[in-house]
Amino acid sequence: MSAPDGSPVGAERSIGQLFASATTEMSALVHDEIALAKAQLKRDVKRGATSGGAFVVAGAVLLFSLPMLNFALAYGIRTWSDWNLALCFLLSFAANVLIAVALALIGVVFAKKAKKGKGPQKVAASMKETAGVLQNAKPHPRPAPALEDRSPAALEPVARSSS
Repeated sequence: MSAPDGSPVGAERSIGQLFASATTEMSALVHDEIALAKAQLKRDVKRGATSGGAFVVAGAVLLFSLPMLNFALAYGIRTWSDWNLALCFLLSFAANVLIAVALALIGVVFAKKAKKGKGPQKVAASMKETAGVLQNAKPHPRPAPALEDRSPAALEPVARSSS
């Protein structure tokens, strides 16, 4: 097993090599975050398109069935009240206007809630934060170890996860 820079694991590496390795891994992390954001956005767009298509079809079916509902409502009012048929159709129209106003108000409420959503913005903020850390990272100066600390027993092996 070897480190990303090709040196064997457990071998002594310089601070520059460690910093180069950390920079490479941070760059890979940024690329992985970008790929994750793209995958999430693609999934959300696909779900949204499917949902929108279903709503459009449902709206079309409802739109084409409204005249039948209006006739049924007007004739039902006429049957129950013996009023003039023209008045019954006006009442049916008024009921449709009230329903349309209520649905428009509900639509306005949901549109305002949709503007407040911050799903993709959280991922973008995380990526900017990671990039900022990567740009401002500098290796910390460390004192050189004494000669007696350079024995093979004093060196700690460095293990890397493959995940």
